[in-house]
Amino acid sequence: MRKAVSIAATVALLGALTACGGGDAESGGPVTLRMTTWSANPDHVKLFDAIAAEYKATHPDVSVKFDALPFENYTTTVTTQIAGGNAPDIAWILEGAAPDFVASGALTPLDDSIEDAADLAPTATALWKQDGKLMGYPFSTSPFGVFVNTDLLKKAGQTLPTGDKWTWENATKVAAATAAKTGKQGLVVRDFDYKDWTNLATVFRGWDAEAWSADGKTCGFDQPPMVDAMTFLHKAIFTDKALPAPGVAADFFAGEAAMTIAQISRASLLKEDGFAWELVPLPAGPSGSYAVIGQGGIGVLKKGKNAAAAQEFVKFFTSPANSEKLAQFFPPPRQSQLNADTLAKANPLLKPEQLQDVVIDGIENGVVKPSHAGSAEINQAVRSGLDPLWKPGADVTGVLKGVCTAINPLLAK
Repeated sequence: MRKAVSIAATVALLGALTACGGGDAESGGPVTLRMTTWSANPDHVKLFDAIAAEYKATHPDVSVKFDALPFENYTTTVTTQIAGGNAPDIAWILEGAAPDFVASGALTPLDDSIEDAADLAPTATALWKQDGKLMGYPFSTSPFGVFVNTDLLKKAGQTLPTGDKWTWENATKVAAATAAKTGKQGLVVRDFDYKDWTNLATVFRGWDAEAWSADGKTCGFDQPPMVDAMTFLHKAIFTDKALPAPGVAADFFAGEAAMTIAQISRASLLKEDGFAWELVPLPAGPSGSYAVIGQGGIGVLKKGKNAAAAQEFVKFFTSPANSEKLAQFFPPPRQSQLNADTLAKANPLLKPEQLQDVVIDGIENGVVKPSHAGSAEINQAVRSGLDPLWKPGADVTGVLKGVCTAINPLLAK
C-alpha cells in the first residue's frame, strides 16, 4: 500500500505543479512560515529555533514553525501536502528526491536569495541546479564516516585497524569478533534497517559499484562490481554475523554496537560521560579508498502561501554567519568554511584531523548517494527487489538480476 501512495503522491505533485501557478497572494500582515524538516533531534531543533528567533528580532511580523516529519516517509508526506493544497513554505529535500523537485517546477529559484553565492562549491550545487539556476540550497553536504566504540573493541580484545589495514575485510572481522565476544552488535549501517537501500551505497561504492549508469538509463545492480559487493555484504550479515540480521535493532549511540556508518550530525547523540569513541573514514574496498556524501537541500515552494517572505528567511538562514552555526551538524557548501579550523569551532566534539579526514577530504573526493527522477517509484522497486536477498542462502546474482528487471522500465522513462 505504501508503494501506491508514494507513487500517487509524486504523480499528483508533478501534475499539479505543471498545470498551475504559484500559491496564494501574501497579505502583507503577520506571516507564519512553515518549514518541513526530517529531524526532531533536540539539538537541531534548538539551533533552528535560535536562528528563527534572531530573525524575528528584526522581522517582528515573521514567525517560523519547523515541522519535523518522520524520515522514512518524509518525501511522500511533503509531496502529498503539496498536491493537497497544504504546501509548506520551505522544505528540506533529500538528495534522492532532488531531481524530481528541481525538474518539476516545484521550487522558486534562489539565486537572488543566497549571500555570496560564488562561495558555494560547484560540486555541492550540481544536483540542485536547472538551466544554470539554483533551485535549492544544499545546506548539508555531509560525507559518511564510521563511528567506533573503542571501549567495546577493547573489551573484546580488538584494535581498530589503521592506515592501509582499514579495509572492509578487516573492519567486518573486527566487528564480528567484537559482537561474538561482547554479545553486542558489530557494524550498523544507520538508517538502512533493510528498508532504505540507498544507505548501502556507503558499502557498495567500495567495489566501485553503482545502482545505475551516470546517465541514469542503465541498471547497475546486475553488474559484477555490485554482485561482488552484495555477496560480501550478505556473507558479513549471515555468515560472519558482523552486521545485525533483519529484525535486529541496535543503537550504536546507546552502546549497543561496535561501529556505525553515519554522518557527523549524529555526533550530537554521543554523551560526554559515555564510552570512548573514534570517527574514521569509510573502509577501503577492493577498488580503493572512496567517500559517499548525503545531501540535504532547502527549497522555497511555489505552492506555498508566503513565497516572498520564505525567500527572505532562506537568505538569512543560509547567510555565511548562520552557515557557520549550522556547520555544527551540517557541513556547509561554502568553500570558505570547508576547513578544519572553521568546522572545529562548530564541532567541539570532533578533532581537527577527524574533520579533515572524514568531512573535508570526503566532500572533495566523494560521490552523492544515488538519486534519479522518479525516485519514489524506483526506490520502492529496488527495495522490493532486494527483499529476497535478506535471508540465508539467497541467490545473490539472481536477486540482483531481478532488481534490474524491475527497474529498467522505470529508468527508461
